[in-house]
This record gives sequence, C-alpha cells and structure tokens, in this order.
Amino acid sequence: MNDRLLRIYLTDHLAAATAGVALAQRSARNNLGNETGAFLERLTDDIEQDRLALARLVRGLGFTRSKPKEAIASIGEKVGRLKLNGRLFAYSPLSRVLELEALSVGIAGKLELWEALQRLSDLDGRLDATELEQLAERAQRQRAEVEEHRLRAARHAFGGAGAPRAEAATERQTGS
Repeated sequence: MNDRLLRIYLTDHLAAATAGVALAQRSARNNLGNETGAFLERLTDDIEQDRLALARLVRGLGFTRSKPKEAIASIGEKVGRLKLNGRLFAYSPLSRVLELEALSVGIAGKLELWEALQRLSDLDGRLDATELEQLAERAQRQRAEVEEHRLRAARHAFGGAGAPRAEAATERQTGS
C-alpha cells in the first residue's frame, strides 16, 4: 500500500468534505422555512458525520489533516458564492439549483472515495470494509435525495412552476 499517495488522497477528500459541510450549512440557511431547507438541515448533519468518519479514518491510518488544504477548500467554497444568479445581492431560485448541483457533485466524489477504499480493504486491515460499505450506501441515498430536490428546484427556477407552496411563500416573504 502506498501510504504517501493514500494520505494525499484522503486529506484532499477531507478538505473537500470541510467545504461541503460549509456549503450545506449555507444552503440550509438560505432555504429556512421551506421543504428544501428542512432536507438540507438533515443533509448537513449527514455530511458532517461523513466528514468526522473520514477524519477518524485519517487518524486511524496514522495520517494528519492538512490545514493548508482545508483552508484552500474553505476559500474555494467562499469564492463559489460569487456567481451570477440573476439577482445582484439576493438569493435566487438559480442559487438553489447551483448549490444543490455542487452538493451532488461533492457527494458523488465522496461515494467514489468510499468505493475505492472498499476495494482496498482486502489489502489493508486498517480499512473496515463493513463501515465503508455503510458509508457508500449513505452517500448513494444522499445523492438520490439531492437529485430529487435539485430537479424540483430546476423546475421552479426555469419553468416558473413546481415549487411547493411553502417554498413559493417563503420566497415572496424573503425576496429570494
């Protein structure tokens, strides 16, 4: 097992997971009071649990976190907020679509991580195949749920219809 490359791989994923938690938290705040917001609050908890599982794995393998990578990922998440969304200063339906797409991509990467580690578990007794399988299954569920919300958000943003009444009411109240 090439521990040097594995350490780089895992610390890259850990940095991305840190940014993913921040994105999920921000998106949940931006959607308070609607169905997507409630989903994102649950998802944020799941993503944080996954990040903690990865941090335990990194420590269990004898590796240390990369604070510079985590700082760069955090900056990248903040820079990602500077995208045009059809409104100068406010959250828009396009913001919701883009955030859900970014979360979907992150979850896909996390799923690929867990699956790769599962394949390595027979080569390295430090990797728990059962735990990795459970983490992969959770990532698959997360991705399916994000996809459902993403498609609903896209329909609302681009089709002008399809948003649940609670979401439409919240947007009228907040100006989102």
